Amino acid sequence: MATITRIEVGARMSKAVVHGDTVYLAGIVADDNKADITGQTQQVLAEIDRLLALAGTDKSKILRANIWITDMKNFGAMNAVWDAWVSPGNTPARATVEAGLATPDYKVEIMVVAAK
Repeated sequence: MATITRIEVGARMSKAVVHGDTVYLAGIVADDNKADITGQTQQVLAEIDRLLALAGTDKSKILRANIWITDMKNFGAMNAVWDAWVSPGNTPARATVEAGLATPDYKVEIMVVAAK
């Protein structure tokens, strides 16, 4: 049976959970929720990099990404940041939807699943 390791455990959720050779990240939002979509996306992707490193992997091993943005008018700007960040040749399966997030100041939330 594979062990389960939780990273940055909180009362409500862990930021990452490792089960066997799979890493599951929680939905990640920006720390500076006053930034525009570009700034928030950059912050979110940097946090994903940090959490994946703590779990012993990196963005080249991302299997799936779910992205929520609050306004599809920001789809192009978010994609510009994503495209500059994502590992060439290792793009994950991905979905992007428009949704209301936990606070109106959040513009993007990203959740990924990665292999180790």
